[in-house]
Amino acid sequence: MHRWLAVLAAMVLSGAVATEPGFAQGYPSRPITMIVPFSAGGATDTLARFLAESMRPVLGQPIVIENVGGAAGSIGVTRAVRSPNDGYTLSIGTSTTHMLTGGLYALPFDLLRDLEPVIEIGSEPLLIVGKKSLPADDLKGLIAWLKANPDKASVGIAGVGATGQLAGIAFQKATGTKFQFVPYRGNGPAMQDLLAEQIDFMIEPASNFRALLSAGSVKPFAIAGHARLRSSPTIPTADEAGLPGFFASLWYGLRVPKGTSKDIIAKLNATMTQVLASPKVKQRFDELGIEITPLQQQSPEALRAFQKQEADRWWPIIKASGIKAE
Repeated sequence: MHRWLAVLAAMVLSGAVATEPGFAQGYPSRPITMIVPFSAGGATDTLARFLAESMRPVLGQPIVIENVGGAAGSIGVTRAVRSPNDGYTLSIGTSTTHMLTGGLYALPFDLLRDLEPVIEIGSEPLLIVGKKSLPADDLKGLIAWLKANPDKASVGIAGVGATGQLAGIAFQKATGTKFQFVPYRGNGPAMQDLLAEQIDFMIEPASNFRALLSAGSVKPFAIAGHARLRSSPTIPTADEAGLPGFFASLWYGLRVPKGTSKDIIAKLNATMTQVLASPKVKQRFDELGIEITPLQQQSPEALRAFQKQEADRWWPIIKASGIKAE
């Protein structure tokens, strides 16, 4: 009897080791899902699909994109939080989805603790861009038109409380203007309405508008960054265009569900650092207007510290602004 119990105990312990999520040997052995918390067509979706293809040859498995939009990305993040912590679900997102929403929504999880950071990917400035028929040709003209038409202009945003709305609130305060925010389930649908001239303008990540700018379908007014974009060198910064000190950017990060093995996180981090160092990837990021995070800041620990720092900065602003989640 004692011998049988000993054998049974050995089998249980052996099984526990073999099925322990932290046992990363052979990972990955099947396709991985990357949850994008926005609809297809926006900046995050475009970036995710490019990175998924770049990670595939390094990991030896395909990465399948799953778009789960809504509530400024919090629905997709919730899906990721509730996924198995076996390394086969990745959560890519922005400062909106993985930081700002924590100050806006009563989330059913702890945004700062229930996802494990893998790496900060990069950041990009926001672009102020308007519909083609907008009666303004530069930023000063846009501000003058908004002042002459208080509360009449409409601005598309990728969800209530998203980066675009906070940037819009900051823009209102800096310019003394007032306008209406129109929330969408991501930047893709908002851009469609901008192109159809159903809304007047947007303040969103520059990479969203690359195709529209190339086609001359929208009016760019200014980059809310410290320098002009390499991909669009003719667009002035807000400083140059007459609104000094107006800066707004979006940053991207990759995470996995809480409790994922440190070995798996380390492998994913190593994969991403290799991908981000690739000349092909650097060239594509330049085209998109995304600045790759410096190598010394590409660790999981750096992303965790940065996310906390950003939450401490923005959550009080969200509370003071009176933004209400819908």
